[in-house]
Amino acid sequence: MNDFQVFELRRYQIREGERQHFATYFESYSPEAIQQSGAIVAGAFLERRDRSAFTWIRGYRDMDDRAKLNAALYYGPVWKEHRATMNGLMTHSDNVLLLRPFNPHRGIDILPAVDPVQEPGGASGIVVARMFPVKNNGIDEFARRAEPVFSGFPGAAAREAGLLVTLDMPNNFPQHPIRTDGPWLVWLGILRDNESFESGFRDAAEAASQRLFATGLLRSETELIVLDPAPRSRMRWLPTWQ
Repeated sequence: MNDFQVFELRRYQIREGERQHFATYFESYSPEAIQQSGAIVAGAFLERRDRSAFTWIRGYRDMDDRAKLNAALYYGPVWKEHRATMNGLMTHSDNVLLLRPFNPHRGIDILPAVDPVQEPGGASGIVVARMFPVKNNGIDEFARRAEPVFSGFPGAAAREAGLLVTLDMPNNFPQHPIRTDGPWLVWLGILRDNESFESGFRDAAEAASQRLFATGLLRSETELIVLDPAPRSRMRWLPTWQ
């Protein structure tokens, strides 16, 4: 499925020591409820460098769907039953980027759900998000300069999972705030395992970030978010890629 054209990159802060509990609640109640509404949970993750951070990506087909489907979900019976528990575990939920595919061919392909028989250990691999704070009106030029970086990391076994940019439209579901400090360009990748990350990707990404900052097209330094997929995360390293 690649017909989702609007994405939210949502980074929550969870009460100390409660992140695993939050992830379990989230994965028990949210993916099917959101999918049934017509949206999708493209991936759900535990941030490696912040033990209180839970990150997930939600996709919509368009902005009209975002308003309509969010209203159906958050005023509906599933969220009504579980919202006190979920909200009680979060300390901050407003770190949200509203994004779109950079072009029609660089959106997020929605991977199949985790197969509990073929993947009994749950989702595997590592997901990385490279966050580039681009200067105003600089997205296209920056993407052109960065394309050699995005096209691959030799020996790192990294697969591109999407190239997204800020969607500069009014927030049509204001109950859920979104960040307005863009524009941002976000590259998403999937790696096989920690060895792939440590042996090839991390150093290459750091060197590339320094070169790209030197272009003068960025407002500040880039951020590399290392994400361990939650057990039911669609975005993960698939067994068929082994």
